[in-house]
Amino acid sequence: MTLKGFDLQTMALQEKLGIDERINEAFQPISNFWEGLILHEFFGTGIPTIIFLLVGGAAFFTLYFGFINIRGFGLSLRTVMGRYDGLDEKRKGSGEVSHFQALATAVSGTVGNGNIAGVAMAIAIGGPGATFWMILCGLLGMSSKFVECTLGVKYRDVGEDGTVYGGPMYYLSKGLKERGFEKFGKVLAVIFAVLCIGASFGGGNAAQSNQAALQMVDLFGLTGGSARTIVGIIMMVVVGIIIIGGIKRIASVTEKIVPFMAGMYVLACLYIIFSNLSFVDDAFAMIINGAFAPTAVVGGFIGVLIQGFRRGAFSNEAGAGSASIAHSAVITSYPASEGLVALLEPFIDTVVICTMTALVIIIFNGDNTLFTYGNLVEGSSAVMVNGQQLEGAGLTSAAFAEYISFSGPFLAIAVVLFALSTMISWSYYGLQSWMYVFGKGKISDLTYKLLFLVFIVIGAAGDMSSVWAFSDAMILALVFPNMIGLFILFPKVKEELSKYVNVIKSRN
Repeated sequence: MTLKGFDLQTMALQEKLGIDERINEAFQPISNFWEGLILHEFFGTGIPTIIFLLVGGAAFFTLYFGFINIRGFGLSLRTVMGRYDGLDEKRKGSGEVSHFQALATAVSGTVGNGNIAGVAMAIAIGGPGATFWMILCGLLGMSSKFVECTLGVKYRDVGEDGTVYGGPMYYLSKGLKERGFEKFGKVLAVIFAVLCIGASFGGGNAAQSNQAALQMVDLFGLTGGSARTIVGIIMMVVVGIIIIGGIKRIASVTEKIVPFMAGMYVLACLYIIFSNLSFVDDAFAMIINGAFAPTAVVGGFIGVLIQGFRRGAFSNEAGAGSASIAHSAVITSYPASEGLVALLEPFIDTVVICTMTALVIIIFNGDNTLFTYGNLVEGSSAVMVNGQQLEGAGLTSAAFAEYISFSGPFLAIAVVLFALSTMISWSYYGLQSWMYVFGKGKISDLTYKLLFLVFIVIGAAGDMSSVWAFSDAMILALVFPNMIGLFILFPKVKEELSKYVNVIKSRN
């Protein structure tokens, strides 16, 4: 009788739950398990093993290539502007998109809600000091991005119809075969591809639709237990129309959306920063002090460092290898040319845009005047501001609204467009990985795209903490197989860099 009554109570409770809550309830255990698995601590240090691998690898590549992130910056700009496109006249380069289109597509996969919502989460949890570690992660990540995107072009496959297939799956399998590790390379390639499919469903999809849905619900005052699900379905239709066209359509869309929205967002940030110029030096002082002498309330030094690197890695994806899939489609016969173009991504994404977002939030909060860093609402990454619970993009939106009266609709639109551009770019990453595992063909293509579109709805309906925990873990998981390949193949990158530099010198 008791059991029957319990069952009836459970059924009644289920009936009261909206679609949003039901979807989240099913998704949360998966999220918790995956986060715990990927972010395990390194021998009791309190720092996840993945952070050591990510940062250690980036630091090594920075030193080995003689600070390519700094000395290669000018060459990178000249390459993306088409200064050296004529180098391919004698050596016809394969590919489908220009340097700028490849960069725009890859940047659209990184410049997203990690810059708006993710940074806000890092600051709320880790305090201003997290910004310092985000910037460092971005600067070092430029070197990792250079290595992986050079390899992506070098080891890509080009189909009979001119379609390009590239990314870590190919340089892990083909590159490691060259070095005598054929079986090991194939295993790593499959592991990466499977993880990348998961990452496309998580960080490249669910996390983006989650923030976009929350912004739309708030902007239009939508109510009901199915509001976010409905928004997710609308986004699913829009993304579905775009991704059917493949990389060329994706590139044509992202090269228009990303520069415009990123430019508008940066201008809004600059307006707020210059309007509060007298406080900027104090903000930077808080960033430096918080990085090395954080308060216990934000988790101490280790806690702040982890938040900074975790959000930085999610934002720019350097070391994860995902961006090399987009860069592999570039029209060039010199792999290092695209590696140099790619190093701009972490700089644009993390060093510039993430830092600006952080400064706006720090200026907004002043000297802990509105909320206390690290003092979170139980069970979430939200803080209380003027009696209102704010989390992720909501906190960034409140900071913007303080200084720009019409910023609410603007930021909501920015969040949605950033989300859409990230989703359509990541759909390409995931599809490439899917076809590597399950084969190329119309049925394989359609199956993946349908699954991808379903996760847009799941992400929109899910709770922010569970969606982002899953997304973080999926993005960071890519680092394990990718970094192993980079450590084995980096001498090939040096050879390609020498070829590109020498041909430029001979031309001049």
